Amino acid sequence: MSHHRITGVFSAAATPLTADNTPDLALFTDHCRQLLAEGCHGVALLGTTGEANSFSGVERRAILEAAVKAGIPAERLLPGTGVVAIPETVELTRHALSLGVTKVVMLPPFYYKGISDDGLFAAYSQVLEKVADTRLQVILYHIPQVSGVPLTIPLIGRLIAAFPETVVGIKESAGDFNSMQAIIAAYPSFSVLAGADPLLLPLMKAGGAGCITATSNLVADSLRIVYDHVRDEARAADVEAAQARINAYRTLSNSYVQIPTIKAMVGLKTGNPAWKRTRAPLMPLSEADYAALAESYAKLP
Repeated sequence: MSHHRITGVFSAAATPLTADNTPDLALFTDHCRQLLAEGCHGVALLGTTGEANSFSGVERRAILEAAVKAGIPAERLLPGTGVVAIPETVELTRHALSLGVTKVVMLPPFYYKGISDDGLFAAYSQVLEKVADTRLQVILYHIPQVSGVPLTIPLIGRLIAAFPETVVGIKESAGDFNSMQAIIAAYPSFSVLAGADPLLLPLMKAGGAGCITATSNLVADSLRIVYDHVRDEARAADVEAAQARINAYRTLSNSYVQIPTIKAMVGLKTGNPAWKRTRAPLMPLSEADYAALAESYAKLP
């Protein structure tokens, strides 16, 4: 794995909200500390699970600044900086770099659909050329079921060829394991990170670099066992048990609307009901669903 530029278990961190529906910066930074203590190599904040596209640029910058100010090491933060408008993606990426944060996860512009590879290559190229910072490392974000904009394997290759020191990985959240294997085969030193927890173990066995996942908000310790011991035959039973626990939490989180459910489960884990809050258009779980979730959560290993 040493040939990968970015490896490890990264949490697609949820973002808590205050009673007035603004980001709860103190609770968020506490959560970041806990994720690192439980085994995460880093925190991928301001992604899908983090409700990033429901926050303004000002709020996104404040969340990242709060994490750095709270002492979360800049090198362990991977903020999402890709938005619809190229100038704003440039601004958010430059802001991260100004704080010493050099790794970002970057969605393509996602409003227009049916975009050609040439269009996407132009968009990413313009961002990277405008940022023009040799420190920057970009993880492409492929989640076409949400963004509606797929990143093809040839496009990935073009970006690697054009920006070999900058475009170093991909968060692969499409859930297509065959595609992940194809990316690894085509670009062996490129970091392929699973966006779905059940795929961490098979991806690592296939030469992947790790994961950026939602369930790490809950079971980072188990994800770390899989990552650390995937090739240790003496720990094979431990790895399988850890993956089974991960899958159980993932299955429960997917039994209801995922992001409100992940947040509710963090609240159940920590005893803090503030985690139930979401920002519209996402809505908190209904009382009935929350009660059922709490009952099922109590039975998890």
